[in-house]
Amino acid sequence: MFTDKTIVVTGAANGIGKSIAQHFVSENARVIGLDLEMFTLEGVDARHCDVGNFQQVIDVFAQIQQDYGEIHALINNAGVSEFKSIWEIEEADWNRVLDTNLKSVFICSREAARYMTGDIRAIVNMASTRAFMSEPNTETYSASKGGIYALTHSLAATLSEKEIRVNSIAPGWIHTGETDELREVDHSQHWSGRVGKVDDIARACLFLCDPRNSFITGECLNIDGGMTRKMIYEH
Repeated sequence: MFTDKTIVVTGAANGIGKSIAQHFVSENARVIGLDLEMFTLEGVDARHCDVGNFQQVIDVFAQIQQDYGEIHALINNAGVSEFKSIWEIEEADWNRVLDTNLKSVFICSREAARYMTGDIRAIVNMASTRAFMSEPNTETYSASKGGIYALTHSLAATLSEKEIRVNSIAPGWIHTGETDELREVDHSQHWSGRVGKVDDIARACLFLCDPRNSFITGECLNIDGGMTRKMIYEH
């Protein structure tokens, strides 16, 4: 399905992005990983890019097109999680989170769309269940992820004229560390009986990019073990 298809994954050096890149590599895709951090990952063409910088993104996608021709799919995964008291947030904090998490989705999607042809033409954006529910002192992150949710259906509308599908994924608790770091209560509070894994998100990216699922666009897939549907009261 993805053999010799060009897939761009942002934030590919670690965590969810690394798993996404590896899953596409396992499907024989040509994977280009973008990250601020220089990294090495087998089967991935790793490139340095500040995805919150318009000019860097414009340049890197033009270079990808020059090197490989058409782009088939983009996974907008890059993001930072910063939680700070609302009374302590500086303008630089706001700009850093919104540029990395939200502005990057717009500019990477636009530039990838310039070069998208073929039978896939898919963009997947990484939102969060925090787009729909909150804890205190999460304003910058929640704003960025809520923006991604809205930007996804806006892009789906605009890019439909180019036959590009745009969807998002809203991960819940996805653990990127060692399994033994987790407590039993961490798992048991989920209807699924476990905390999420990076592979759960990577497999969903494969699903949403699969052209056999071309009737899905403008949607957000919650992958959270049921937590956004769980009614919680103190007894």
